[in-house]
Amino acid sequence: MRYSGIVSSSLIDEANNHVHQFTNPLCSRDPEAVPFNMSLVNESISEEFILLGFSDRPWLELPLFVVFLVSYILTIFGNMMIILVSRLDAKLHTPMYFFLTNLSLLDLCYTTSTVPQMLINICSTRKVISYGGCVAQLFIFLALGCTECLLLGVMSFDRFVAICQPLHYSVIMHHRRCLQLAAACWISGFSNSVLQSTWTLQMPRCGHKKVDHFLCEIPALLKLSCVDTTTIEAELFFGGIVFLLIPVTLILISYAFIVQAVLRIRSAEGRRKAFGTCGSHLIVVVLFYGTAIYMYLQPPSPTSKDRGKMVSLFYGIITPMLNPLIYTLRNKEVKGAFKRLIARVFVIKK
Repeated sequence: MRYSGIVSSSLIDEANNHVHQFTNPLCSRDPEAVPFNMSLVNESISEEFILLGFSDRPWLELPLFVVFLVSYILTIFGNMMIILVSRLDAKLHTPMYFFLTNLSLLDLCYTTSTVPQMLINICSTRKVISYGGCVAQLFIFLALGCTECLLLGVMSFDRFVAICQPLHYSVIMHHRRCLQLAAACWISGFSNSVLQSTWTLQMPRCGHKKVDHFLCEIPALLKLSCVDTTTIEAELFFGGIVFLLIPVTLILISYAFIVQAVLRIRSAEGRRKAFGTCGSHLIVVVLFYGTAIYMYLQPPSPTSKDRGKMVSLFYGIITPMLNPLIYTLRNKEVKGAFKRLIARVFVIKK
């Protein structure tokens, strides 16, 4: 009788556990059964996330490690050189190079927020990132990406004023105006990141922590949610329109006027110089906006997840590496300033 009582008691306890699991909304896969409120934030927080990347293709790890490392070194070196040359050469103390310095600083921080963690995970068997690290990476990566969207728009406005309104350029683009425009880009980018990062991190994940990506990015983190994400995806889509479509539309309009103004220049040398400075910026715009719009403004598709990873790598790693090359190889002023800096260094050594 004692044995049967123990069995009956254990069966009752097991049945109660099943009932508790069945009635607990956090253990349900039905999105409507999970209430969306702040109490679920604590349930969603885990100590670490697993970044899957291309772990299902281990043969890619060594080539990717080499590509990431070389790209990161070139990005650091190229952008540091642009910052140094722009600050040390008095001939480059103009609004155009002030904004280019901001872009180089932004690209330095942009890649540093992601690439070191990628390199560590490739070399490690446990491809993890702490919850705090994931939050920081998500916030910084998104903030700098939004800032770059606006900064490229401001740089196109600077070129528009320089070519279409050359007599009023110094009046319109004075030093204080440049500082205000740059500050507006940085503040807007970080403010938007606070909102979108908060919305994303508040989504309950019900213990899911395998991120099918190289980094903590909004589209990948939303896939971990166990509730309906339609509302937040609509909010993020609206943010994408504000920070992607509107700036790129204004850039295209600016360049339409710039092309008209350049074609009216009688001097072939003048046309070549104008197209040279504007062409560099336009190449950067196409590379950055094209990949970012593809990533953030297309409907989610399970068949394109690997393609999305490659697109993220392009605008997160390759584009910041190419920016210094584009601006230096196509810009005689930067190349001349770089040569003067090298000559000055050798003179000091002698």
